[in-house]
Amino acid sequence: ELTVLLPCLNEERTIGACVTEARQAIAELGLAAEVLVADNGSEDDSRQVAQAAGARVVKVAARGYGSALRAGIAAARGRYVVMADADGSYDLGQLLPFLERLRAGDQLVMGDRFRGGIAPGAMPWLHRWIGNPILSRLGRLFFSARIADFHCGMRGFDRRALLSLQLHTSGMEFASEMVIRAALAGFRVANVPIRLRRDGRDRRPHLRTWRDGWRHLRFMLVLSPRWLFLYPGLGLMAAGAVGGGLLIAGPVYVGKIALDIHTLLMAAGAVLLGYQLVGFAGFAEAFAIRGGIRPMGSRGGPFEWLQLEVGIVVGLGLMLAGMVGIAVEAGGWALLGYGQLDPRQTMRVLIPSLLALSIGFQTLFGSFFLDLLRMPIRVERRAADTAKQLADLRR
Repeated sequence: ELTVLLPCLNEERTIGACVTEARQAIAELGLAAEVLVADNGSEDDSRQVAQAAGARVVKVAARGYGSALRAGIAAARGRYVVMADADGSYDLGQLLPFLERLRAGDQLVMGDRFRGGIAPGAMPWLHRWIGNPILSRLGRLFFSARIADFHCGMRGFDRRALLSLQLHTSGMEFASEMVIRAALAGFRVANVPIRLRRDGRDRRPHLRTWRDGWRHLRFMLVLSPRWLFLYPGLGLMAAGAVGGGLLIAGPVYVGKIALDIHTLLMAAGAVLLGYQLVGFAGFAEAFAIRGGIRPMGSRGGPFEWLQLEVGIVVGLGLMLAGMVGIAVEAGGWALLGYGQLDPRQTMRVLIPSLLALSIGFQTLFGSFFLDLLRMPIRVERRAADTAKQLADLRR
C-alpha cells in the first residue's frame, strides 16, 4: 500500500536511523509497505547502511534531487508514496496522518512545518522568516494552491496520479514543480502539521540558499504567465492609456512642470510594451496547454475569445485606423507645401496613429502564431471528444 521514499546523497551518518524509524512506524501501524532509498551516486557507505537497515535501494545515475525522486517514484511499489529527506530532520514516525488523508482521497498531502513546530536550529533564520514564507505566499497567489508550506520536504501523494503529471525537472525545483503541476491539474490537496528536527549531518546541506531559492522563484514565474506577463502588461497599458488620454487634447501642467508630446510619446511606448507582454501571456498559456503543463481540459483563459478570424479583423481595423491618421497628417503637410509643421499638433495625431498601426500589426501576425500553437490542442480535443462520444454510444 505504501512506499516511504528517501532520496539520498552521502547520508551514511543518518540514513540508517531514518530507515529504522520508518520501518518501526510501518510495523506499529501494521502496514503493507516498503522503505525505498533512491541513491544519487553516494561516495560513502550510504547504500550499504540503508540495505543493512532493511531498505530497498535503487541506484540513480542522473544527478540531482529531482532526478533521484523521479527514479524513486518510478521504482516504488506502493499505491501511495510518502517522501522525506534522509538527513533525520523529519520524524518518519508521523506516517499515519499522511496515509489517512491519502486513503480519504487526497492526491497530494503536504507537511506543514510552521504549524507542526520547528526545533531551534532546525531551519536557518533566512529560510524560516523570509525565503519559505515569501515563496509559499507567491505559490498560493500565482496558482491558487491551498498549501501552507510550499517547500516542505516531507509530503505524500497518490503514485499513479503523480506519474500522470509527467514531471521532468532534475534539481531542487522539483519540489515546486510537483506542487504547481498538482495545483494546475486540480488535485485534491491537504496539509498536515509535522515537526522539523535538527538534522544529523556533519557537513553543509545540499540546499544552497540563493541558488536554489532563485531556481524555485524562476520556475514559479515561468509557470505563471498571467503574473509574469499578463498583469504587468495590463498595468502598463492602463497607465499609458490614461496618460495618453489626458495629453491628446493638449499639454497638462502639474505645478510648473509641463507634460506635452514627449510625455505622450512615453505613454504610447508604455501601451506598446504592455501590449507585447499581454501577447506573451497568450502565447505562454497556449504553449503550457500544448506542452501538458496545464491539463487538456483547460481553455485559453482570457485569450479564448481571440480566434484567428477575430485577430485578423481587429488587427486590420487597427492598422487601417493608424494609416488613416498618418494619411491625414501627410495630406495636411502637402497642403502646406511640405514646409515646417507644428510638432505639438501633428504629433498628437501621429503618435496614436503609429501606436494603432503597430498594435494592429502585432495583433494580425500574433493571431497566426497563436493559432499555430493551438493546432495540436484542437486535434487532441477533437480526439478526446470523439472518444467520449464513442464511449457514450457503447453505454
